[in-house]
Amino acid sequence: MSSIIRCALFGSRRLHHPALNAVRAMSASGPTPPFTTLSISQPATHVTHVELHRPQKYNSMNKVFWSEMVECFNQIAEDPECRAVVFSAAGKIFTSGVDIMDMAGEILSPDGDDTARKSWQTRHIIIKHQKTFSVIEKCPKPVVVAVQGPCIGAGVDLITACDIRLCTKDAWFQVKEVDVGLAADVGTLQRLPSAIGSRSLVNELALTARKMFSDEAMSCGLVSRVLPDKETMLTAAMEIAVEIAARSPVAVQGTKINLVYSRDHSVSESLDYMATWNMSMLQTNDLMKSAQAAMEKKNLKDVPFSNL
Repeated sequence: MSSIIRCALFGSRRLHHPALNAVRAMSASGPTPPFTTLSISQPATHVTHVELHRPQKYNSMNKVFWSEMVECFNQIAEDPECRAVVFSAAGKIFTSGVDIMDMAGEILSPDGDDTARKSWQTRHIIIKHQKTFSVIEKCPKPVVVAVQGPCIGAGVDLITACDIRLCTKDAWFQVKEVDVGLAADVGTLQRLPSAIGSRSLVNELALTARKMFSDEAMSCGLVSRVLPDKETMLTAAMEIAVEIAARSPVAVQGTKINLVYSRDHSVSESLDYMATWNMSMLQTNDLMKSAQAAMEKKNLKDVPFSNL
């Protein structure tokens, strides 16, 4: 990871368990410079916390957010000290979606002398925004997202790119785009069908923009747990991240990469990819370390796996 995020994390790297203490260490007074929309910390060993921090604007996503997310997760992907990520949002609202007032000019008035050039520029803008959430999916470190309150529009795009989703009892989700005259174009229509598994339900949500509350999100598989409040949820998210970070990074990152690959390919193609992947990854010392820990009934948190 770059020196920017290393400086942001310095001083919190020694905070370990229990998870509740780690959660309390996650709270921040504001964004971590040079970021203006994100707060970065490391509340537990090998765990990075990324917090969307615009509570005064309902955590809406302004122009800067889209580029800062790419920079942040590209750095996390390259950081050997990071093995798992918790993503959350400051305040009582996860996100109200795109900051329309801040982004209207770029979206509605693209540069160009004619229709072709304006269209080309619009396509470039859309692709740039798609990368903001695809970078989460492409990051080999598993990302646990914790959602409280409303998660609207681009918020659904964001969480469907994450690996594990938790929410509070008062959370609700809304694919809002049809209400503002457009089709969702940065990931929801592509990832939500796999996250939920019901094409009919996805169609209903995307075409009507109705709200999905936490109980329905749990029953359809959008989230794996519903917790009573934000602190309890963040504690659960941290516990999951700590458990992931305690495992072999070779095994964990290989698992995520192959899960994402298998979603978009046939069983046959995915098995072939897995065989090619593991023909080298099985030659890791982590395999023997994990087996020995199991035989000795040792907690994997006590096994010193090398960084990857």
